[in-house]
Amino acid sequence: MRPFRLGLFAGCLLFLLAPASSLWATTTNATPDFRVVFDLVRAHLAGTSDLELNRAAVEGLLANLRGKVRVVAATNLLVAPTNTPFVSKTNLLETDIAYVRVSRVADGLAGAVSAAFQTLQASNTLKGLVLDLRFAEGEDFAAAAAVADLFIAKERPLLDWGNGAMKSTEKQNALTLPVAILINRETTGAAEALAAVLRDAGAGLLLGSPTAGAAMVMSEYPLSDGQWLRIASAPVKLGDGTALSAQGVKPDIEVKVGLEEERIYLRDAYGLVAKPVVRSGAISNAPAGTNTASRRQRITEADLVRERREGKSVDEFTPARDREPLKPQISDPALARAVDLLKGLAVVRRTQP
Repeated sequence: MRPFRLGLFAGCLLFLLAPASSLWATTTNATPDFRVVFDLVRAHLAGTSDLELNRAAVEGLLANLRGKVRVVAATNLLVAPTNTPFVSKTNLLETDIAYVRVSRVADGLAGAVSAAFQTLQASNTLKGLVLDLRFAEGEDFAAAAAVADLFIAKERPLLDWGNGAMKSTEKQNALTLPVAILINRETTGAAEALAAVLRDAGAGLLLGSPTAGAAMVMSEYPLSDGQWLRIASAPVKLGDGTALSAQGVKPDIEVKVGLEEERIYLRDAYGLVAKPVVRSGAISNAPAGTNTASRRQRITEADLVRERREGKSVDEFTPARDREPLKPQISDPALARAVDLLKGLAVVRRTQP
């Protein structure tokens, strides 16, 4: 690789990976010229070859432009990876809220979502649906439109990714329950488009943080080693012609949660994330556990009778009202907010004439 091109990659790596405060002085100094920085790094960083700098630079670019730039093998241009399931989890929350977590937006997702919903609905009267798109990805915009079509009863344009807008179909069996869609910075590509079109169609509200901004039409360029480089070349548009922003899809209700915390909550929505605790000048992590509400003990007349009959102190037994444990509470902030929203909407719908 020529020095200039190598310098480009290395320079981009420096500015993409390192914190701004560690690269240049505080305030508003201009960004240094990447070729100058590269030449200095190349001349003075001991033990690093041009090959290593190039590899690190490419990996840095791909990591920081995730969803917008991607290297794929030639065989993957036509065949999508199948090792990740469409739907990774389904559950009932508080007995009447359906929960469906999407991992990958690809052909077949609409059928998987529909099947999951029908299974949850079979033995329960549902008040709403949480569609969790956090950390979901995909490049199949037709699949995104097909999932959105499940929730829309009338014909209307949904998405346009360069071949004209795909429309929903008029139907009598659309899923009309209130829907809360969870998104975050790791919601990318077709998953972003799915969130945006559901909101645009009035099928649901978005909760969480802005998405990755990678809902783009991809162009493919061959590389000398047989692989292909996919680069986002044009934005995907909603049915009314509005282009999805490179800044991402913004939520209707913002819920600020760190990505690492959200990954923990995805494993256990009822778990407690360990928080730093200061004890005697030392910092440690508070133990995590299950978020179960506690009751304050109240002595009743029945407890006093039992004390006299059994000859035990009240402190030796648990009052009858406290013998059964309370059900755990949802710790995941975005999910808890979504459940509260859906329950509120159910009350409003029930009281409407």
